[in-house]
Order: sequence, then C-alpha cells, then structure tokens
Amino acid sequence: MTNRTSVLLRKSGLPALPQLKNPLVLAVPDIGQSCPERCPHPDDAAPSTLSEPLGAPLSIREAARLIGCSAWTVRQRYLPAGLPHHRLTQNGKLIFYRNQIIRWLLRQQQKGGIVP
Repeated sequence: MTNRTSVLLRKSGLPALPQLKNPLVLAVPDIGQSCPERCPHPDDAAPSTLSEPLGAPLSIREAARLIGCSAWTVRQRYLPAGLPHHRLTQNGKLIFYRNQIIRWLLRQQQKGGIVP
C-alpha cells in the first residue's frame, strides 16, 4: 500500500493543487474613453483610408473597442442612436465598418458632443 499521508489524493487520483494566495490573474482592462489617444480623430486616418466608403469590417467587440465602450453599450445605446451596421440575417451577427463608425462619431460630435 502506498503512503497516502505525505500526499493527499483527490477522487480523481491526482494530487491536490497548492493553495495560491491570489488564484485569479486579472487581465489589464481596456483603456476606453478615459484615454483620449484611443478616440478616433480625422487626423489619425490617412486620406486614402477615408476615401474608401466602408473601411475594414469589424465585429461588435472591435467596434466597441474603437468607440471606447463595451459591446453591451454598443447594442443598448449606440445602435438605437443610429450607429451604422449591417445585420447578416434577422437574428444574426452584426458587422460594422471602421470608416463608417468614425464618420458617424464625428457627425455626432459636431451635433453637440453628446451621443444619445
């Protein structure tokens, strides 16, 4: 019989993991709107990229990162406010285009600076 007093085995037969003081490693949060360097500006985009009407296609998370908010905020606040998007099917994935988002944000800022 093996000596089980030195190593406590779990039901699976594997030894117990050492207890860590801080087992959760938290990722660095996205900077978002608190960092003005991440906000889109007309000077940031080269004229050749804005000459394309749509720009690169983005997922809802990438669009949220570009705006500086969460995907939930994009769905609940910006889509009803008129954020340009394309829905593949009636209940399907949303596709956003980079240049359309930038132009929409610039128009909203010129209207009064507050996006509804």
